[in-house]
Amino acid sequence: MFLPFEYDFFVRAIIAGTLVGALCGLIGVYVVLRRMAYIGHGLAHSIFGGAVVSYIMSINFFIGASLWGFLSAVLITFTSRKKNISTDSSIGIITTASFALGVALISRYSGFTRSFDAALFGNILGINALELYSVIFVVILVSIVVTLCYKYLLFTTFDPENSEYYGVHTGLLDGIFSLILAATVVVSLQILGVTMIAATIVIPPVIARMLTNDFNKMMVISVTTGAFCGLIGLYISFYLDISSGPAVVLFSSFLFILSLIYSAIKERLLFKREPHL
Repeated sequence: MFLPFEYDFFVRAIIAGTLVGALCGLIGVYVVLRRMAYIGHGLAHSIFGGAVVSYIMSINFFIGASLWGFLSAVLITFTSRKKNISTDSSIGIITTASFALGVALISRYSGFTRSFDAALFGNILGINALELYSVIFVVILVSIVVTLCYKYLLFTTFDPENSEYYGVHTGLLDGIFSLILAATVVVSLQILGVTMIAATIVIPPVIARMLTNDFNKMMVISVTTGAFCGLIGLYISFYLDISSGPAVVLFSSFLFILSLIYSAIKERLLFKREPHL
C-alpha cells in the first residue's frame, strides 16, 4: 500500500490529485445546480488550444493556459448575456474554435505530439513542484472566493431571475465564477487531461445530490467524494499503469453507480412505508 510513496513523483501526484478532486467537487456543486455541466467540458477544450499556443511560443504553460482560459471564460460570459445567443451556443462556438486551433497547430508543429496523450488523458509523471504549488494556490484562492461570495452565489444559483432585483450584480458574479472555474480547469489539466475534466467536475456533486437535499451537506459530500476519487484514482493509475484521468473518472463512475443503486433502494423502501389510499 505504501510502496508508491517511495517515489517523489507519486507523492506530488497524490497530493495534487486529492486537492484537484476536492476542488472539482467544490466548484462542481455550483456547475451542476446552475445546469452548466457543458461549460467545464468546453473550457477544458478551449484551454487545450492555449496550451498548444504556449508550447509553440515557449511561454510557461500556466501563464499561457491561464490567460487563454480566462479570456475564453470572459468571452463566454459576455456572449451568453446577449438575449439572442444562448449559453450553450456561445460555449460551443468559442471553445470548439479554440480546440480546433490547437489541433491545427499540432498538425503543423509536430513537437507537441510527445505531450499530446498527457494533455488529453492526464499523466501523474508530469506533476512537478511548480504544478503542485499552483494547485495549492488555486485551491486556496477558489476557497476564499467561494467563502466571500457564498450567499451571492447561492442566491444566483437558486433564484437567478430575482437576484438582480435584490441588488446582486449577476454579471460580475458570473464573470468571477467563470474565472475560478477556468483556474480549476487549468490546474486540473495535467492530472485529469482535457477529455476527463468535465466528468470530474460533474460526478461528485451529482453523487452528493442523490444522497441529500441539503445544500451545505451536498457541498461537504461533493468535496469529500472528489478528494477520495482523486486519491484512489491515482493509486489505480499507478498500479495498473494507465493514464491518471481515466482512472479517476472510472472510479468516480463506479461510486456513481453505487450511489444510484442506493438511491433507488432508498426510494423503494420509502415508497413501501408510505400509506396508500
